[in-house]
Amino acid sequence: MPDDEQPVVHEIGNRTYIVADVAPLDLDGVRTMQVGTALWLLGLLVLLPFHDRLQEDGHLWWLWTCVAGFGLGLVGWDHCRRRRRLRKQGRLPDEDPAP
Repeated sequence: MPDDEQPVVHEIGNRTYIVADVAPLDLDGVRTMQVGTALWLLGLLVLLPFHDRLQEDGHLWWLWTCVAGFGLGLVGWDHCRRRRRLRKQGRLPDEDPAP
């Protein structure tokens, strides 16, 4: 940021926030989605042997949360892969998060 340019300041209630002028990371999210999806799958596999116990205790939703996390992770992973491919082909412009 040049010296003559003032930082962006937001006042919300009685607090003041200064917005840093930082460039976004050049990441496509594929690795993040891979790791997150794998962790949800690991959680599902760890909880699966305890299905009956979870059902008795009323915690079966833990298992279904892992199923949902894994499924949504697959959808997100596919989205990030497609987005990365389109960016490499030049059919999707690099996004400028600054308004």
